[in-house]
Amino acid sequence: MVNGKEAFTEEFVLHRIGAEGEASVFSDFSAVIKGEEEQQFLRKLFLRPFANMAFTCEFAEKKNALQELCTKIYDGESIVENSEAIAKHLITSAQDSKLPGGDLIIAKFSGVQIGSAEHEAVGIFKFDEKEVFLESKLKDDAIALRMQRGLGNNKPNKACLVVFTGKSSTLFIIDNQASTEYWQRDFIGSRAKKDNVNSTSDLMSVTKTFITEQLPQDFVVEKADQIDLLNRSVQYFKSHDEFDKEEFATEVFQQEGTIQSFNQYSDRFQQENDVKLQDNFEISAHAVKRQARVFKSVLKLDKNFHIYIHGDRNKIEHGVDESGRKFYKIFYEEES
Repeated sequence: MVNGKEAFTEEFVLHRIGAEGEASVFSDFSAVIKGEEEQQFLRKLFLRPFANMAFTCEFAEKKNALQELCTKIYDGESIVENSEAIAKHLITSAQDSKLPGGDLIIAKFSGVQIGSAEHEAVGIFKFDEKEVFLESKLKDDAIALRMQRGLGNNKPNKACLVVFTGKSSTLFIIDNQASTEYWQRDFIGSRAKKDNVNSTSDLMSVTKTFITEQLPQDFVVEKADQIDLLNRSVQYFKSHDEFDKEEFATEVFQQEGTIQSFNQYSDRFQQENDVKLQDNFEISAHAVKRQARVFKSVLKLDKNFHIYIHGDRNKIEHGVDESGRKFYKIFYEEES
């Protein structure tokens, strides 16, 4: 979703957040590193963790402390002063929780790509622990070794990338401890964004749970038929640029009773989860790619066989023999 391969880290500030009972240390300078090798490392450290995300958020309220501070950095105001304010806002937001000590980095980026457009962005990254690495140096024809601690391959424990995408910023959030509500609720103040990425993910998720959980309760349906419906629904999202609910239901479910059951399930899902599923939207190819991974097309028979069904449902038949043993009959043209 986030392509940072051509992005540039303009500058960043590192503050040290003290653990419980320890004082925090706030930097009074920013780092500007322009070398290509260094920039490549910073892109890997800061932006690569967001590359495969298929869920977007936005600020929930118009007046939001983090939003105002990030906007000031975006507008060119001091990143040192505003990053310190962000750090203090985090400490205040987590005062009722056990905030782990660690490094808090606030960085400003240009050239962050979402789709085909490039944007500026501000990132907040919380690293709770440093990793250990071995440093070697050549000194006076001798090799000196020492263990060091720092940031490198480990992903941040928590992060928020604020991408300035026009009127409404787009947020990408990392929260490795989802039980700590302070990060998303109190510190960021986020909610799901009503865009085509989330619309695609939500509809695919609802379709999957309907086929695998609700449909067997409403009708007598064979496992192979469920897999066929999963395959057809994924194929719809892959082969269409625009989603149309009526067209989707007709192409995938076909039978009027199943279509009605899907619509009722969709309505109930929206009421119970307080979300709005759009009837028409542009399909996000990235979200389809991510969601399609959880659409399983495997028919498991006892512990002996796995049958992968990717195509024509008419080439597999289910039955029971005279002794009561269940079987599947498979028709094919070529063996490879």
